[in-house]
Amino acid sequence: MTETAHATLVATQFGPRAGAYVASAVHAQGEDLHQLAEIMAARPPGRALDLGCGAGHASFHVAPHAAEVVAYDLSAEMLAAVAHAAAARQLHNVATKQGEVEHLPFAAASFDVVVTRYSAHHWRDLAAALGEARRVLKPGGLVVVMDVVSPGAPLLDSYLQALELLRDPSHVRDYSLAEWRQTLMGAGLVPRHETPRRLRLEFSSWIERMQPPAAHVAAIRSLQAMAPHEVARHFAIEPDGSFTIDTATIAAEPA
Repeated sequence: MTETAHATLVATQFGPRAGAYVASAVHAQGEDLHQLAEIMAARPPGRALDLGCGAGHASFHVAPHAAEVVAYDLSAEMLAAVAHAAAARQLHNVATKQGEVEHLPFAAASFDVVVTRYSAHHWRDLAAALGEARRVLKPGGLVVVMDVVSPGAPLLDSYLQALELLRDPSHVRDYSLAEWRQTLMGAGLVPRHETPRRLRLEFSSWIERMQPPAAHVAAIRSLQAMAPHEVARHFAIEPDGSFTIDTATIAAEPA
């Protein structure tokens, strides 16, 4: 798939669902957002960039502790939802900008903090995007990544990626913590802190947000039903299809 084709797929998948992601409890709440606010509160107010901002929940938690937040996303519909929600919350320091994470339209060393939440697993080229994040980061800046992470073990990884792709064809990969460390280091960023977490996904709302074809939903349920014991145990698969995934917050600094 070409760069443009993948960008179109991502925008097509998420644009019509902007409202669902604004309202989603999974995305609007979480310990990772509280941690992000604490990280920002401990730093001098500066300029922040939210890569793949989606419905803007990370931006909204950063804004009270920043001079300016640029919410950046492929989807014009998502950005419109972010602008509307920011205005409703009287967060007047949140601006929006449309574009791809692999090609940032910002000058070098122009942000004090770069954050991304539940977006990187959709990026076509993680290494290129992190390289761009490093380019636009000021000396002494910080990158904060919050995302689903692969358990790493091949069997568990295969099941996770299969479920993700059946639900959302714009999915690229949930990376393991080892893969994150390697790619961050390759981009000139040194991981300093990692906070692993577990996140339960209620099946019906997880499916409803993306509205995959019925055949894909059936395939997901079939994979869950056939899952080996170690897969069912790790993901805590429940009778209704709800399950639990691994997530993490990673804070990295310029090398």
